[in-house]
Amino acid sequence: MHIYKKAYPILLLIGAMLFFINIVFLLVQMHFAIRIILAFFSLLLYAFIITFFRVPSRNFKADERLVYSPADGKILAIEEVFEDEYFKRNCRKFSIFMSIFNVHQNCIPVSGKVVYSKHHPGKYLVAWHPKSSLKNERHTVVIETSGRQQIVIRQIAGIVARRIICNVKVGDEVKQGGELGFIMFGSRVDVFIPFNLKILVKLNEKVKSNITVLGHF
Repeated sequence: MHIYKKAYPILLLIGAMLFFINIVFLLVQMHFAIRIILAFFSLLLYAFIITFFRVPSRNFKADERLVYSPADGKILAIEEVFEDEYFKRNCRKFSIFMSIFNVHQNCIPVSGKVVYSKHHPGKYLVAWHPKSSLKNERHTVVIETSGRQQIVIRQIAGIVARRIICNVKVGDEVKQGGELGFIMFGSRVDVFIPFNLKILVKLNEKVKSNITVLGHF
């Protein structure tokens, strides 16, 4: 396990802020025990924030027939929808809710070539809101496999998450299991897949990136 590389500036800033707050506590007249308690809770808070940016080491086996979950979380929905940004047709959608306790790194579910990548500004509705996929800030990526299958992955910001990181661009050749990006402090990832995928997960099932298989072609 390691800390997400782009999190260090954020952790440094938060650490400096907490350190400054504790210095203020030292200068203000209060009982010594209260100072100790406040310092202890600030350390707990900082440790909890660090866990947001953890990236676990996982045993991963690439398989072109499989579509892995791109995120840790819980399956909120498996449904037929009209995908109006790229496919422009009905397809199957998996919605994965990422709580603040989940790993927040997103991974690449299939190997292939990035044929579409676009960021959309928007609102910050709660991630489980049905309209969050259309109204919230989001980033959509489309990967085309060597078998000409196309997968749409949409990173969606929520009420807490206010920053989406996507590390791939159009033209990139990407490998299954690699890093797609990161959503700060959890949120939601939607995956849109053609109907020829056999589903291997159930509603409300807890999933893990690079471990749980959503389905296979």
